[in-house]
Amino acid sequence: MPTSEGSCSTSGRSRKSGVIIADALQHPVTITRRNSPRLVILNIEDDEKLVTRSETCTSGMIATMSDELLHEFERAVDAYARDDETSGP
Repeated sequence: MPTSEGSCSTSGRSRKSGVIIADALQHPVTITRRNSPRLVILNIEDDEKLVTRSETCTSGMIATMSDELLHEFERAVDAYARDDETSGP
């Protein structure tokens, strides 16, 4: 049975699967076991958004940044430091 914020327990899942599926069509539903999150059921549109977003995200290290990106990063850090100094105690 669903609990607050689109969550349900594994025991409730077997009794109320239709309700859970209907809820998951509207918003992600977290399946818990012993009050610990175990699974998330979400509709295909939300899944596709997550996949698309993850394909466009990149990570790396400063050592592997292009010079242009490194300079942009340095400017952002400098601007942040200036803002922090002017808004201090």
